[in-house]
Amino acid sequence: MKIDREAPIGVFDSGVGGLTVAREIMRNLPSEKIVYFGDTARVPYGSKSKETIIRYSRQIIRFLQQQQVKAIVVACNTASAFALDAVRDEFDIPIIGVIEPGAKVAAAQTRNKRVGIIGTVGTVGSGIHAEYLKHLDPEITVFGKACPLFVPLVEEGWLHDPVTDEVAARYLKELQDKQVDTLILGCTHYPLLRSTIRKIMGDGVCLVNPAYETALELGRLLEEKGLAGEGAEKNEFPYRFYVSDLADEFKAFANSILPYDVEMTKKIDIEKY
Repeated sequence: MKIDREAPIGVFDSGVGGLTVAREIMRNLPSEKIVYFGDTARVPYGSKSKETIIRYSRQIIRFLQQQQVKAIVVACNTASAFALDAVRDEFDIPIIGVIEPGAKVAAAQTRNKRVGIIGTVGTVGSGIHAEYLKHLDPEITVFGKACPLFVPLVEEGWLHDPVTDEVAARYLKELQDKQVDTLILGCTHYPLLRSTIRKIMGDGVCLVNPAYETALELGRLLEEKGLAGEGAEKNEFPYRFYVSDLADEFKAFANSILPYDVEMTKKIDIEKY
């Protein structure tokens, strides 16, 4: 089957966090169109079982295929941890997640072989970052810390707030004590707290933003497969957004962090797919 190189990239997440990945794709691959799906009716994924996450991911990928996408980015750490291998085997389309690109950079950056990973309970509990980092470099020791309050703080818009500073200081103390020199921001919301995390961890710790690394990895994949867009058609708005619920709330949040105004967000019944 011939894939149209001017077709869009499908990007999906459990909600709004994956917009940080979409934002990096917009910045770093400006010739690419995007169809984004946020599963706002069934968020959060971090507390759900592997079987449920795989079922949700299959439904979303079937929806994105109907949108004629040429590749898919699983812009959710939990879905990347639990569902990526399963869906890659089932669907005949290039699919990448957000865990491998960040882990590769962390393995290359660490000097003392002590790497921290912060994320949801599901992501940290899966151990997938540790597994991948150990595969890249068996000498690396990985320290995971779940930071479940970060997501609601970001969605509340408290990016620079004393409450957020206090919560972050308490979460990150453990990783400071472990003397990690590299920290993976293992949830797509967390890059929005980067300046707070930087302030607490200090300049000596390398912060790895998997959203940025995933955009670069996507660019390499598209080039390799001859699918990189040329961005010739500028007459249409290149980004489409779909959600399973709360379209207006999603649109407001998207407009607060994206470099473009989101003109339309459409609610769809994802259970049909």
